[in-house]
Amino acid sequence: MNTSDAVPGALSHAPLRAGTRGSPLALVQTRGFLHLLAAVPNAPPGQEVIVATTGDAVQDRPLADIGGKGLFAKEIHEALLDRRIDCAVHSLKDLETELPAGIVLGCVLTREDARDVLILGDSCGAPDPADPLAALPRGALVGTSSVRRQAQLLHLRPDLRVSSIRGNVQTRLRKLREGICQASLLALAGLNRLGVEIAGAVTLDPAIMVPSAAQGVVGITVRADDAALLDLLAAIEDPTSRATATAERAVLAALDGSCRTPIGAYARLLADDSLTLTAVVARADGSYLLKRSVTGHPTDALRIGADLGAGLRADAPADVFAG
Repeated sequence: MNTSDAVPGALSHAPLRAGTRGSPLALVQTRGFLHLLAAVPNAPPGQEVIVATTGDAVQDRPLADIGGKGLFAKEIHEALLDRRIDCAVHSLKDLETELPAGIVLGCVLTREDARDVLILGDSCGAPDPADPLAALPRGALVGTSSVRRQAQLLHLRPDLRVSSIRGNVQTRLRKLREGICQASLLALAGLNRLGVEIAGAVTLDPAIMVPSAAQGVVGITVRADDAALLDLLAAIEDPTSRATATAERAVLAALDGSCRTPIGAYARLLADDSLTLTAVVARADGSYLLKRSVTGHPTDALRIGADLGAGLRADAPADVFAG
């Protein structure tokens, strides 16, 4: 019996088909998930299934112009609902806050480092961890496809220029080497997972650059009626990552911004086990930025994020959410 024919609540011994994008990072994340799953007693063997996505196929236009980050999951979730795969592996920051009917976030894995990294080209100065942006020459051209990064960068350094570059980690680094831009910004989690170390890179404190909601988190989606698989995934769930990702994604849901709205959200657990959440919303040109932080109990993560997001939405100018 194939897992696609299994009745709800019954786990087949056929290979568990994990749907994924075909990028190097997506494959590393999927193999990491399957490795964790293999250590769970009675888990079936796993196999990766690459699903082509519109977000990966169209590289010459901004994501906001072709439908937003949800395009990285659309075709994968269609395959999940059609039972061509049994689960799907995502960079959680690319997953829409409202999932398609019949699909749930079944598991959240241990978070990698959520911070952003500033990659400096040859024309930049030596990196100074205490003041990383000082290494950028006045008027430097920074390549990034993220309006969140762009807005926070321009808010701190309005003299800078920003150009949009898309593609995987290797593509972006190549464009930097070719001089298409003088600096770029990447997620540290992706570099760590790929084992990439870059000379001239400086990690940005979240106080300087608030990360994207759920950045560094891998999430596994499954069909809502697959009780057996949901029980299996519970063995590799990370409660801390679930709480912080829940708070951050609740900010996004409350703000209801488009892919053109610069939004950042970052939560972490403190030594006293409380959860602190910082969120930011801004204009893309950096001319306006509103940032706030709240602290509460991890069990209230959803409410904490929703309340913070609602407050930001109420107090930010309406034009921030236009488009």
